Amino acid sequence: MLNRRGVLAAGGLAAGVFGVPQLLTPAQGHEAHGTEFQESKTFTGAKPEIVPWTRPMPVPPVLRPLVSTPKQEIYQLSIDRTTAEILPGLQSPVMGFGGQFVGPTIKAKTGRKTLIMLQNKMDEAANVHLHGGHVPAEHDGHPKDLVEPGRTRLYLYPNTQQGTTLWYHDHSHGNEAAHVYLGLHGAYVIEDDSERALNLPSGAYDVPILLRDIQFDDSGNIVVFDDPAKRTVVLANGVPQPYFEVAARKYRFRLINSANQRVFKLRLTGDTFTRIGSDGGLLANSVEAEELILSSAERTDVVIDFTKYPVGTKVLLTDAAAGEILRFDVVRRASDSSRVPAVLRPLPAMPLSTVDREVDLAFVFKPNERPDGVINGKVFDMDRVDFTIKRGSTETWLIKSSDPAGVKHNFHLHLVQFRVLERNGGPPLPSDAGLKDTIPISAGETVKVQATFTGYTGRYVYHCHFLEHSWIGMMAQLEIVP
Repeated sequence: MLNRRGVLAAGGLAAGVFGVPQLLTPAQGHEAHGTEFQESKTFTGAKPEIVPWTRPMPVPPVLRPLVSTPKQEIYQLSIDRTTAEILPGLQSPVMGFGGQFVGPTIKAKTGRKTLIMLQNKMDEAANVHLHGGHVPAEHDGHPKDLVEPGRTRLYLYPNTQQGTTLWYHDHSHGNEAAHVYLGLHGAYVIEDDSERALNLPSGAYDVPILLRDIQFDDSGNIVVFDDPAKRTVVLANGVPQPYFEVAARKYRFRLINSANQRVFKLRLTGDTFTRIGSDGGLLANSVEAEELILSSAERTDVVIDFTKYPVGTKVLLTDAAAGEILRFDVVRRASDSSRVPAVLRPLPAMPLSTVDREVDLAFVFKPNERPDGVINGKVFDMDRVDFTIKRGSTETWLIKSSDPAGVKHNFHLHLVQFRVLERNGGPPLPSDAGLKDTIPISAGETVKVQATFTGYTGRYVYHCHFLEHSWIGMMAQLEIVP
C-alpha cells in the first residue's frame, strides 16, 4: 500500500526530494482497497510506442433513454468490467459505465427528471455520484450506499439547477480511487432554455472532453497505484495524443478533469480560450484566457473560434507538465450563426451569511504505516456527523491545509455550489470565478467560500477530490436538518 513517501508524492511533493514510492501492481493496489483485480494476460513484449496524432479523439456517445415522458427520461446503465484500446493495438482491462472506458454522455434538461436504472455487472460493489448535482441525499451516491454485484439500483436526478457541465463517477469509499482511475466516469450535461437563447455553439459543435492521466507498466498493463508523477500518459476522451477534426467555425468544449490527482494547466498554441462557464454553469461574462487551470474534478466551458484559420491548420492543446495532449485539425469551411455574448448570465445574489466554519485538510503520518488523510484532525467515519446545517442557511467556510509546504489538495462539496470570496486574503483567482463545487488548495493557502444549503435534508460528504486522499480518510460528513 502507499507509504509515507508515496502519499507525499501523491500530494504534490517532488519524488526527487522524498524518494521513489513503493511500486504497486494492479493486483496489489486493489488488494489494498479490499478489491480483487485480475491482471491481464493479454500483453506480451514491450509496451507499444504512442505515435502522436494517428488516432481521432472519440466523442462519447449520448445515452439514449429507454422511455421519454413529458416529465422525465428513463435510462438503463450498467457497470461492467471490459477492455479498451488505450495503447494502440492492445486491449487493457478496465471498468466502464455502459461497458465503455469513458462512459456515455447523459444529457438532461432543467426541469425534466432523469431516472437511471443502474445495474452492477461486476464482481464487486460500486455506485454512482452525480458530481455537482443538486440531488436528494438517497440519490447522491453516498460512500456507504453501494450497489452490490448483480443488483440494480434506481437513481433519480431532479435537474432543478441551471444548465451546466457535470460528470458522474463511482464514489464507493475504499474503492473510489481505483474505480474512477480504471474508467468509471462520464459526462452529464444539463441544458436550459435561457442558455440556449444565447445561441452558443451547439449540437455537433458542443463537445465534452474528459482529460486525465494514466500509467502503464512495460507490458502495457495499467498501473493502478504508484507515484502519480509517473502517470505521464494524458488521455483526451480515453485516447493519448489524438487529433480532432474541426470546421473553421466556433466550437464549445466542455473540459472535465477526470484525473485522480493531476492539475492541468492548459494553453492553445498561438491562440486564447474564451471561457464561458465553470463548475456550476455559465459565468456572468465571457472572458479571454491564455491559460486554464483545472484541478481534479473541476470543469470549465470554453469556446474556441477556428474561423480565422485556413483549412489545413493544426492547433495544439498543451499542458504545462505533459506537453502536447490534443491537436485540432481544421479540415473544412462551415457557416456559423452561433455567437459568444460578452454578457452571459448574472450570478445570483449572495444572501447574508450566518455561520462561519473552518475546514483543514491534512495528512497524519505514522511510523512505518500508511498515513491517514484527515479533515479537522479526524479520519472519515460514516457514522459521525461533522457539521449539522440548517436547511436554507447561508454559511462561510474557510478552507485551508496545514500540511508541509508543497503538498497539494483540492476541496469538493456535495449538493450545492459555492462562491469563492477570497484566496489568501486577497481576490479570487480567475479560475475561482462563477459557481464552484471544487477548488484547488495548496499547503499554506486559505480560501474563503460561501454556500447556501437550499433544497434537501440528509447526509452528504465533503472531501479532498484527489481520490487517493479521500480513500485514506480525507473526507467528512455534514447533515442538513429542517
